Amino acid sequence: MFVSSKEIEVRYAETDQMGVVYHANYIIWMEVGRTKLIQDLGFSYAAMEKDGIISPVVDIQIEYKKPITYGEKAIIHTWIEKYNGIKTVYGYEIFNSHGELAAKGFSSHVCVKKETFRPVVFKKLYPEWHEAYVKAMKEER
Repeated sequence: MFVSSKEIEVRYAETDQMGVVYHANYIIWMEVGRTKLIQDLGFSYAAMEKDGIISPVVDIQIEYKKPITYGEKAIIHTWIEKYNGIKTVYGYEIFNSHGELAAKGFSSHVCVKKETFRPVVFKKLYPEWHEAYVKAMKEER
């Protein structure tokens, strides 16, 4: 499968009083990774929103393994874990500056019309994007 990578420098504001990255920031970083994956495949989430389509999170899971602290870099690896033309499950691994796994998780998304929140069939609405997702899942890691 195709794996996108994004490096983030940990900012002081992302840490708690212990100097450790606050847990909710990992979810933000997952979004950053997801956006990077979409860009790497040649598409734009912002352009999809201009079409009146959004992709809300319907489920998210994260498991914390090791802390990341201020002054380190976080490296987010993102891939498409499952995809059926309607629902997409993205996978994530977030590493610290030492290459150690700090967190891993998954988020599930469906595309809906922004005004009504009614689901759309992604593969029919964006056939090129659909094909890119199918291809990305088949690529070797």
